[in-house]
Amino acid sequence: MQNYHKSAKLDNVCYEIRGVVLREARRLEEEGHRVLKLNIGNPAAFELDVPEEIQQDVIYNMHQAQGYVESKGLFSARKAVMHYCQQRGIDKVDIDDIFLGNGVSELIVMSMQALLNTGDEVLIPAPDYPLWTAAVTLSSGKPVHYRCDEQQDWFPDLDDIRKKITPRTRAIVLINPNNPTGAVYSRELLEQVIELARQHNLIILSDEIYDKILYDGTQHISTAALADDVLFLTYNGLSKNYRAAGYRSGWMIVSGAKHRARDFIEGIEMLSNMRLCANVPAQLAIQTALGGYQSINDLVAPEGRLYQQRETAWRMLNDIPGVSCVKPQGALYLFPKLDPKHFPIANDEKLVLDLLLQEKILLVQGSAFNIDDKQHLRVVFLPREDALEDAMFRLGRFLGNYQQ
Repeated sequence: MQNYHKSAKLDNVCYEIRGVVLREARRLEEEGHRVLKLNIGNPAAFELDVPEEIQQDVIYNMHQAQGYVESKGLFSARKAVMHYCQQRGIDKVDIDDIFLGNGVSELIVMSMQALLNTGDEVLIPAPDYPLWTAAVTLSSGKPVHYRCDEQQDWFPDLDDIRKKITPRTRAIVLINPNNPTGAVYSRELLEQVIELARQHNLIILSDEIYDKILYDGTQHISTAALADDVLFLTYNGLSKNYRAAGYRSGWMIVSGAKHRARDFIEGIEMLSNMRLCANVPAQLAIQTALGGYQSINDLVAPEGRLYQQRETAWRMLNDIPGVSCVKPQGALYLFPKLDPKHFPIANDEKLVLDLLLQEKILLVQGSAFNIDDKQHLRVVFLPREDALEDAMFRLGRFLGNYQQ
């Protein structure tokens, strides 16, 4: 009998953060092995809990979450996001400019489906958060990766962006603070990207999910706060700043040149209506989260847990012979480079698989983030310091003996 096959739309769609190596990790766990998962930014797995007042508000108001709500989301939650826009300097955002979703991931896919025709191009950073590349591909678009320069603190290479703009280019993605590099972009860089968008009639898609996870006094500037004559879509949510990844609660803000995007916005509204609404219990958390005590500030302060874990992991990685790492100014990740003179790696997926099998440590290979070389790894620094110290020691031991 004839077999059933996946859609051809998925032929070039991949998300290696949850790929082959993770499946092997699950097999090891089923056999009774304990695997340290440094592959994904999942705060709850490392006792970084949702603030108590947010949990209590969701529980107290759960009786209000039994039915469908407006497809764009609860009024109170969108009102809180609107006030957040005012705090961030994003002007002229109304309630109807805000869409709530089942995490930012759903909203990224939704907006790409509304925007792209077959062959339309979207400029995406390399390295990227791979959902962006997958969402563009799934929406029949063409992801075009622009270079971020490791020698310049992983800032986007503006000359490379210019070279890759074509008549088919529709939008440019900024991930700021960046996943996987931890870079936080300067006002000057953002203004230069906006000018390119202005010249070439591009939409700016600004993924700002880590905008409160900042170190060393670094300031985050929301891209949409810097202009109103370019169309911006800004994405944010509860997953990281409020450690509520499992709530799946995110938002998308449409701002700037909205008058030139009425048809596009209508398409987003159509897709929003088709999924009826985002999960309602999680929407109940948004107002309390944005308006309440910002406990993330304690975690990223010099005496805070995340700050100290970043310091420990970064220092120990750089102490490994042949390994270097740009210090992240934001987010939850390190993106170290393996010197090819020390480590002539031909297959970085095999490297992380071998590390998993030998040391029971799960990382993600750099090529999963759509860069060309095989010399990078992404390391999550969410575990407590003692666990990180042990993991970095074992990683160094593994690399010191590694032959491919």
